[in-house]
Amino acid sequence: MEITLAALHGRWTTLVIREFLKGDHTFSELREALPDLSDKVLSDRLAHLTNAGILTRHREPGWPPRVHYTLTPHGRSLGPVLQALWDWGSTAPTRHPEDG
Repeated sequence: MEITLAALHGRWTTLVIREFLKGDHTFSELREALPDLSDKVLSDRLAHLTNAGILTRHREPGWPPRVHYTLTPHGRSLGPVLQALWDWGSTAPTRHPEDG
């Protein structure tokens, strides 16, 4: 469980993976899909997910260079995990700060 949580660590990581579950993306496409995410954080998340074996990075020759990211089979297997987290969170009772 700790390995999975380490792979998913960081704000925005699950949303980046969610976008990849829809298909392959370039940096620009992800920036457009997640406009509130800064370029630096997006770069950090892509590097983390690539190093964790969740994404592969494909650089196309030419200028400007174009980089495509793709979920690995291991990364694709996170789909049901993220769905389970969504399901659990959507049914959790809402807590208020005054509840302690």
